[in-house]
Amino acid sequence: MLRLAFRAARSGWAELKLLPLKAAVALGSSGLGQPPRPEQLWKAFGIVLPVGLLTWWAIPQATIVMSPSIDAWLVRKAPGPIHRGDFVSFTLSHPLAGPKPVDVTKMALCLPGDRIDWIEKPSSASGPIHPGEWDGWYYCNGKLLGISKPYGHNGQKLDHWRPMIGTIPPGMIYVGSSHASGFDSRYYGPVEIERLKRMEKLL
Repeated sequence: MLRLAFRAARSGWAELKLLPLKAAVALGSSGLGQPPRPEQLWKAFGIVLPVGLLTWWAIPQATIVMSPSIDAWLVRKAPGPIHRGDFVSFTLSHPLAGPKPVDVTKMALCLPGDRIDWIEKPSSASGPIHPGEWDGWYYCNGKLLGISKPYGHNGQKLDHWRPMIGTIPPGMIYVGSSHASGFDSRYYGPVEIERLKRMEKLL
């Protein structure tokens, strides 16, 4: 027992002897055994603290775009009315998106009151395994927005949106991209404007 107590005391004394040296380094000393230089410490704080605060503020402002269908890697919120071609982010709940809601970024392509045309054509992906499949071709004011696919890249069945009226309803926006495999309004229809956040490209 005495031997253990002696070892503990000796270890504690060694730590106590190092305290002045550690304090000197903390106060900006150039090394152990050198005199402290508090001004160096304040200079370090002057650099580290602003950078840390800027990082703390900037990280929540930006969103990393995980989808290859959008021509942007980093976007941030940009308050204001949504115009055609703007980036928009929203939370998507869909069985094909996964068991939990996910945040996605798309583009506003067809706005309320715009004419939306939909044509079904035999799918180019049809074959002997899945014959008779159809694709949906979507046009906004006569301009082709995109073409749906009958199956996703993992082979999952995709049901395309079948609009019942000829215009985008009030308070809704068709969202998507030019990417052939984008998962967008081709499959789940227009999205409520109140769910959309206008975004701008950073990178």
